[in-house]
Amino acid sequence: MRRTWQRYHLARPEYAFLLEPPPPNEWVAIDCETTGLNRRTDEIIAIGAVRIVGQRILTSQRLELLVRPDKEVPADSVRIHRLRSRDVAQGLPLPLAMHQLLHFIGSRPLVGYYLEFDVAMLNRAVWPLLGMGLPQQRIEVSALYYEYKFKQLPPYQQFDNANIDLRFATLMDDLALPQREAHDALNDAVMAAMAFVKLRQLQGQ
Repeated sequence: MRRTWQRYHLARPEYAFLLEPPPPNEWVAIDCETTGLNRRTDEIIAIGAVRIVGQRILTSQRLELLVRPDKEVPADSVRIHRLRSRDVAQGLPLPLAMHQLLHFIGSRPLVGYYLEFDVAMLNRAVWPLLGMGLPQQRIEVSALYYEYKFKQLPPYQQFDNANIDLRFATLMDDLALPQREAHDALNDAVMAAMAFVKLRQLQGQ
């Protein structure tokens, strides 16, 4: 029913491939850098994405885009991701960046760390193209990690959620995974992919 509704409401039929069954055992890890944290008014300035096939992260099949914003990049944001207005001035127009991203993702499920924010920002951007938000399944790495750690807690501690630290650096360290420089869209996407693959291995998937 959901797919039927989506096909009916899809604004442009050339994007119908997004609603096809995803390739088996494939995902796309994704991350965005933005001008701020306001989902309604801030803008995407960088996108990183990488494909996952089974237990392999295909860094040769990656997407790294700079996006030209309509406004100046605030200094507070520059201090986080180190992308200045001059760095993104020659970036892609947002519609073209979304077109490339949608073709890169296809119908594959999306993987990310605190993916809700990235998807909210991307949904604003893709709505003019699709007439809807991103239709792909979403897999939240912090939720997978929480489930994995929760099962390890003794019963008397399972009521206390504070025992599970979901910070990304803590998660990566606990999973014994190498950490790249953070707040770089491609680096963050690759690290989310590594965590996803490791958690699937630990859970016997």
